[in-house]
Amino acid sequence: MVGQLSIGPQQGSSSGSKPSEYVIVIRDLYKTYGKVNAVDGISLRIRKGEVFAFLGPNGAGKTTTVEIIEGIRTPTKGSIQMLGVDIGRGTNKVKHRIGVLPQEFSSFDRVTVTETISFFSSLYGNKRGAKELMKLLNIEEHAKKQYQKLSGGLKQRVGIAVSLVNDPEIIFLDEPTTGLDPASRQEVWEVIRKLKARGRTVFLTTHYMEEAQELADHVAIINRGKIIAEGTVDELIENHGSGLVLTFTGIDGKLVPFLNGMGCGQVQVKGSQAVMNLKNKDQILGILELVKGSGLSYRAMNVRRSNLEEVFLKLTGKALKDEEGRQ
Repeated sequence: MVGQLSIGPQQGSSSGSKPSEYVIVIRDLYKTYGKVNAVDGISLRIRKGEVFAFLGPNGAGKTTTVEIIEGIRTPTKGSIQMLGVDIGRGTNKVKHRIGVLPQEFSSFDRVTVTETISFFSSLYGNKRGAKELMKLLNIEEHAKKQYQKLSGGLKQRVGIAVSLVNDPEIIFLDEPTTGLDPASRQEVWEVIRKLKARGRTVFLTTHYMEEAQELADHVAIINRGKIIAEGTVDELIENHGSGLVLTFTGIDGKLVPFLNGMGCGQVQVKGSQAVMNLKNKDQILGILELVKGSGLSYRAMNVRRSNLEEVFLKLTGKALKDEEGRQ
């Protein structure tokens, strides 16, 4: 289990937020390289206390956008306000109020976990001690290990601890669970939920669709420098998904033409599965009755809602989980 989180007073929920409660406001943001707009007129508003997931295929402009927000790159045009500060005039006024976990976090090979966290904590006046953060990330038993001897997953958790040393109001997490096993990934998810519960805003980039669907209050999908879809997970699935997905497994050879003959939509054959996309549950009940009456057999049947990964694939033509490298 992840350790108890103690990061200051309870904040209000992000639901019903007023415009003044937006902690990041981006207006008409551009980043141009020659004749190419890597970021092409992006506008976003991110509320205090929400988990915001930023998704995009390789080369979509995602990393460029995030680095502009963090003050690493300078925009060609547009404005960004973060925590009420116009960062076009410099990020010095907000740097101490944000935390960043880069995708390629690294530390000194022969420095221990405790020493790594303590060093970064000292840069912020020891707002949060190494012991507290190691407990939070469940890495106390590795406190005396040198960084070079840690697994990839443990190195990532050390990086998350470092991003929290200054008790930030906004935390940028770039692929925070890459390389983690399922149990460790769940622990990181719990940390993110606790950060949200305390009113912290989490800006999350991830290539795990399940992660975005599980954690995010607000999702934006970028492709070719533009925001092509934005909203809650439910809104994106409702507006861009394929409804309900009915799957028959271990099908009779005659089942596919029988299903196609119903006029409910084209049936996709995937190995021993027949898959149908339907708009409502009433169609499912009707189909099951007809199949039962036909005497045709199948081994199993499954019904599920369209998911975020299918929405992403439909909108971008690419499966995010297959993307590699920086985005």
